[in-house]
Amino acid sequence: MSTVSTVNGGISFWYADQGTPLAREPLPGDATADICIVGGGYTGLWTAYYLKKAVPFLNITVLEAKFCGYGASGRNGGWLYNGIAGRDRYAKLHGHEAAVRLQQAMNETVDEVVRVAAEENIDADIHQGGVLEVAYTPAQLARLKDFHSVEIAFGETDRVLRGARETCERVNVTGAVGSTWTPHGARLHPVKLVQGLAATVEAIGVTIHESTPVTEIKPKHAHTPYGTVRAPYILRCTEGFTANLKGRRRTWLPMNSSMIATEPLPRSVWDTIGWEGRETLGDMAHAYMYAQRTADDRIALGGRGVPYRFGSGTDNDGRTQPATIEALRDILVRFFPATAGARIDHAWSGVLGVPRDWCATVTLDRSTGLGWAGGYVGSGVATTNLAARTLRDLIQQDSGQSGPTDLTTLPWVGHKVRRWEPEPFRWIGVHGMYAAYRAADRRELTSPRPGTDPIAKAADRLAGRH
Repeated sequence: MSTVSTVNGGISFWYADQGTPLAREPLPGDATADICIVGGGYTGLWTAYYLKKAVPFLNITVLEAKFCGYGASGRNGGWLYNGIAGRDRYAKLHGHEAAVRLQQAMNETVDEVVRVAAEENIDADIHQGGVLEVAYTPAQLARLKDFHSVEIAFGETDRVLRGARETCERVNVTGAVGSTWTPHGARLHPVKLVQGLAATVEAIGVTIHESTPVTEIKPKHAHTPYGTVRAPYILRCTEGFTANLKGRRRTWLPMNSSMIATEPLPRSVWDTIGWEGRETLGDMAHAYMYAQRTADDRIALGGRGVPYRFGSGTDNDGRTQPATIEALRDILVRFFPATAGARIDHAWSGVLGVPRDWCATVTLDRSTGLGWAGGYVGSGVATTNLAARTLRDLIQQDSGQSGPTDLTTLPWVGHKVRRWEPEPFRWIGVHGMYAAYRAADRRELTSPRPGTDPIAKAADRLAGRH
């Protein structure tokens, strides 16, 4: 497999496919609004969409540092699925039924995104093939069966457990010994969705200023190099780039994730692989992978490369270390040996937001008018939509336009968590955690035992995930 001609960086393959957009005008100077949204990714744009639809006369301004979708919204794996970070912890804090309501809201969110995209004529290559997660070691199979049982206990009665033969009839993953499938998922083209959403909110009267980095957020003020926007509500929708804001270096850790995309694969390769259902595909490894079959018959596959930059640093253009490209290529060929001769057309990286307890949250501080949503830990394509509708309801409740709703009473609303450790402790901790996960995966590949490797259990405790 050749990587000599691989485009490395340039934001993402999705932008290479669509073209980098011309930036909208920056903020021309001091301004006022009813609501100021900081961040032009999925969270910010969905929030602007639902607020403007609910109250058309609202003056809403979105401030984006680069251009809409520059961050994770334009670099992700295109998994629109029902996973949400922190559900098990919310069950412990608020009870099982509260977490079931959260899961049901996520199931419905997948359909909501598909519905709005169709209603607004946003062609994002959406295909509702569900989510298939496979196991290829005894330890992974044991975890998969446990995971399947837990998901059913949280209300996913339409989830299906498959054996080795049934799995390979769907997607011929070499060595697969089982899988679990949920219908609550879809493949999509991330950039087509974010660009379509930005155009939609602009068309209904939302003001978007790009090339306008917000340096500091205070109650009723969003400060930029070009001026200050004053508004009763300031909503922070910056996800993995939150650490760039003054005073937010340790709020959410910017976790790095990397991807590759092959050339379009010929029919002969697809005859070997199958994947006619175009499910999004994942595994049960500790350092897990995620993949999709794109609309033009490539495989886009991702995983953790170098997981974290010292000092909560973020990249500029998605450039990826050569060793990471090789590691992802190795995963691709291990899963699908028929791709061994395929060209890797593109490689890129991006950051996602990780809270200290790995729980996604949405909050409105009614005393200050400051709101925020994020910490999706990689499951934000759908979760951003639920967060946006929740922020809409919280603002309408605060302004006296409505009372509590089903969304404002979900257990992730108002959740608080401590900050990450200072450097160098968080760098050591994150790199140590992923080194342990990779070591555990290697050991499990050669072990006949069904139990999770003790190294991975120790890494979970270090991370605060269990």
